Amino acid sequence: MDKRKVAVPLVCHGHSRPVVDLFYSPVTPDGFFLISASKDSSPMLRNGETGDWIGTFEGHKGAVWSCCLDTNALRAASGSADFTARIWDALTGDELHSFEHKHIVRACAFSEDTHLLLTGGVEKVLRIFDLNRPDAPPREVDKSPGSIRTVAWLHSDQTILSSCTDIGGVRLWDVRSGKIVQTLETKSSVTSAEVSQDGRYITTADGSSVKFWDANHFGLVRSFNMPCVVESASLEPKLGNKFIAGGEDMWIRLFDFHTGEEIACNKGHHGPVHCVRFSPGGESYASGSEDGTIRIWQTMYHEENDASSANGLTGNGKVKVTADEATRKIEGFQITKDKTTEEKEEATDAA
Repeated sequence: MDKRKVAVPLVCHGHSRPVVDLFYSPVTPDGFFLISASKDSSPMLRNGETGDWIGTFEGHKGAVWSCCLDTNALRAASGSADFTARIWDALTGDELHSFEHKHIVRACAFSEDTHLLLTGGVEKVLRIFDLNRPDAPPREVDKSPGSIRTVAWLHSDQTILSSCTDIGGVRLWDVRSGKIVQTLETKSSVTSAEVSQDGRYITTADGSSVKFWDANHFGLVRSFNMPCVVESASLEPKLGNKFIAGGEDMWIRLFDFHTGEEIACNKGHHGPVHCVRFSPGGESYASGSEDGTIRIWQTMYHEENDASSANGLTGNGKVKVTADEATRKIEGFQITKDKTTEEKEEATDAA
């Protein structure tokens, strides 16, 4: 059996039911933030670095399947089984608007310019809401071939990505025409689709494979078979030399992007892993599970392994994480204890 350093994650409690979606904001003047969606109907906002709870968005009447933050982390969005997608003030926790649907909303995403909200779900309809005119009827894109599982924007909001729960493939839609312009073929349904921070790659998880696609020319760049059925995958955003995947075996695995070689395997969850996401600087990654917890894992390695990974080599790939290091502040982001306490109290008052 391979010898591995034991990774010690930050464990974030609070949800009473499975965590099904996670989303990191970009880095803002106040740091970066993590929002989580859960079947307990209450999305939660956290400090992305420490995992500290900031506030809970209260109002949904059914499981929340999807969540996201806008570019400045000033607004949050969530999609729910109560047939609504909602916009929230991420500073106060107040509900800003509720968009009614005719069935379960499984996915939502802010446009890059933050003016639009894209939603999709069991209705098989992609809708675009104008957040500058929230009472106006949404624009409906051509009917999806299946129940929508994931959505995303790319190409400076000119293209929409969607995948379905009941059929394979990823569809790329032209926003202007509302038509499918390309389909990325997969054997199994795509349960996770992520556009890389630099816009170069689309990372998908389907069945027991993780695939990387050219986001501009739509060709398949790499495909790796996983040790189990995976539900989610995420590419390291800074160097793009590693990726993570999690699924039914409850492990969060770290791989080399160039070779597919497993670098680390982290155990801690007590149920299948539904979602994994890298933080915006790649210093850590979060996982959400059927067990109702979020775990934040530090991405730390020997310097020589980091250097070799950047050249496509993994070296020994040993994880170097201790309990003390797991709580270390990420360089460049400072927040005082008093401020954190104050924010929690404000969020509680708002709720």
